[in-house]
Amino acid sequence: MEKLEALLDWGGTRKDVACLVLGGAALLASLFDWLPLPFDPAWIAIVLCGVPIVLEAVIGLVTAFDIKADVLVSLALIASVCIGEDFAAGEVAFIMQLGGLLEDLTVAKARAGIEKLVHLTPRTARVLSPAGEKVVPAEEVQVGDLLQVRPGETVPVDGIITSGQTSINQAVMTGESLPVDKGVGDQVSSGTVNQFGAFDMRATRVGQDSAIQRMIRLVQSADAGKAKIVRLADRWATWIVVIALTAAALTWLISGEIIRAVTILVVFCPCALVLATPTAIMAAIGNATRHGFL
Repeated sequence: MEKLEALLDWGGTRKDVACLVLGGAALLASLFDWLPLPFDPAWIAIVLCGVPIVLEAVIGLVTAFDIKADVLVSLALIASVCIGEDFAAGEVAFIMQLGGLLEDLTVAKARAGIEKLVHLTPRTARVLSPAGEKVVPAEEVQVGDLLQVRPGETVPVDGIITSGQTSINQAVMTGESLPVDKGVGDQVSSGTVNQFGAFDMRATRVGQDSAIQRMIRLVQSADAGKAKIVRLADRWATWIVVIALTAAALTWLISGEIIRAVTILVVFCPCALVLATPTAIMAAIGNATRHGFL
């Protein structure tokens, strides 16, 4: 199973995009009968987009008996293929794979935001002592140390200005588009940028207690926790699978037509739920980024 998981992860997002493009083209060729192939072109979409979904469902069931939306999709795929509805199977596989790609891209955007924050973390600090000025790694600064920040440098830790006046670019912390004037007694936050004058400051919060580190942890915890709506289909998948199978079985018994039973399974595929959440989150992240929010 570990080797199978590694195989599915091979190629990453580029592979998923390529499979979607080829699968979509194959579905169009099947719909309009463009390619005179000895088989239905929809099979290309089934293999490229559907097989990974079925394998992921199998891995989840075997390793943790985890019934997710993939299980219901796999049932619909297999049932559609069994009765010869190749286009329906390829279409379901394509839509679900598209939802998975959107979710991966959403996660990638969140990771990029965290990486951006990490890059903003100061690396060094100028510590003032009776022996003179000394440049040390920012993580070695202690509470109470006297520091100097020169124009263009990033504030290494949280602290209070003890001498000097300047303007601080606080956009990373507050979103303010213009620098804010600071003087003796004013607080400054790590990760903000000193624009003009040099100043001395007394460290008040350092290391993991600094503002920039707390923001990084906040973003990481928000990304790990997810919104309650995320994966709604997966949380209810067990009941959805039971209801879908029961409805399909009853439909087959009452009507005597297996295609109606397969139709029930296909309609039960949670395509809308799988697509809606990552699409909405991607749009929200994109809009926030364009307006300067991290």
